[in-house]
Amino acid sequence: MTSVPVPSPPASDGPVPGFDPTAPWCQRPVGIVGLGLIGGSLGLDLQHLGVEVRALVHREATAERARQRGLASAVSTDPGVLAPCGLVVLALPLDRLLAPAAELVAALPPQAVVTDVGSVKAPVLACWSGLVPRFVASHPMAGTAQAGVDAGQRGLFLGRPWVATPDSGTDPGALQAVRGLAEAVGAAWLCCEPQAHDQAVALISHLPVLVGAALVQAAAGAEGDPALRRRLASSGFADTTRVGGGNPELGTLMARCNRSAVLAAVAEYRRALDQLEVQIQHSDWAALQQTLQACQELRPEFL
Repeated sequence: MTSVPVPSPPASDGPVPGFDPTAPWCQRPVGIVGLGLIGGSLGLDLQHLGVEVRALVHREATAERARQRGLASAVSTDPGVLAPCGLVVLALPLDRLLAPAAELVAALPPQAVVTDVGSVKAPVLACWSGLVPRFVASHPMAGTAQAGVDAGQRGLFLGRPWVATPDSGTDPGALQAVRGLAEAVGAAWLCCEPQAHDQAVALISHLPVLVGAALVQAAAGAEGDPALRRRLASSGFADTTRVGGGNPELGTLMARCNRSAVLAAVAEYRRALDQLEVQIQHSDWAALQQTLQACQELRPEFL
């Protein structure tokens, strides 16, 4: 299957903060493998900057819809679409990142910078650093409850963290190229060790999925009138359970691929719940208020 060109959206009328149109990373097309929420959003943002985007997708139906939405300058199911690219973003689910198709690896241009957007970094880095010479493990901390080819949207990364987890073998020029890409779409760049990343996201990203799911289960299965609880549920319940009611495949993959860190996060959460339970059992309202006051003061530091 050959690629079918798609008209790109016009470039921005004025300079875009964080974007250097003379930077080496954007002098050749940027490749995106996968046009779901992250890949599609990135394609829209890069084209708005005037960058040529060439996308590889798995199914022809996805390719056709992506062309209709203008998610990339060219969209194809043929890996050859990536041949001219100087930077390739792997916007794939974790299971496909950790067991990449041989034809995909073979299609990546030999000297291209390759990065990913997976939410677990240590196993991805271990896998890909041995497959391509200029790999950078990275993770944009941005998302919505939507998924699939219709989920991509402009401005998804604006003001959101984009973290890279380089190791001693990471090419400095490749790292700088991925930083340029991240900052061009408005993300806030930072670096950390892969294990530190995985421990952090287990608590602030992966655990909330499980907590939200557990709350939905509790509300649905507890004694009493579940129909009444559904009618009374309002914004507090909706906010708390949003990620727990999201993509089940994504939640399972995050737990599976970050298992030890997620189990540690669940244990930490259980200790916090136990503390609250003891305070209520003992009618220790002063201690409970003190705990809630501390949480009120801490929460803004995470937002």
